[in-house]
Amino acid sequence: MDDSKQCSSPERSEDPSLVSEDGKNVKAVLCQRCGSKVLCPGMAVFAEKELFLPSMKKKTSIVQSEGTLDGDTLTAHWLVDDMYTFENVGFTKDVGKVKYLICADCEIGPIGWHCLDDKKSFYVALDRVNHE
Repeated sequence: MDDSKQCSSPERSEDPSLVSEDGKNVKAVLCQRCGSKVLCPGMAVFAEKELFLPSMKKKTSIVQSEGTLDGDTLTAHWLVDDMYTFENVGFTKDVGKVKYLICADCEIGPIGWHCLDDKKSFYVALDRVNHE
């Protein structure tokens, strides 16, 4: 299907201590708010892809107001190819062709992004999670 290479070398990560030589996460990925485990070590691959994520809010607050949406364009992500790889993640309702990833325990988010057109790409922004 999509043969474009989305993963990049670990050297381009902002914090090389988070990425193993084979490009996977060395540490567990945790929710910044409640500390709930989102991903176990070695379960995701570092990827650079420019994605817009709305500002971090409780799930019920992620709504578009007057055509504008506050948020950030982030490029450093953990890429997971199966939704069942996650330890603890929830999804928002569809926003166009996108579902945002949130913490399933405290519902803070979005911590990541999933396009409904691509069933095997779930992105978690490194800036939206903690590592331990």
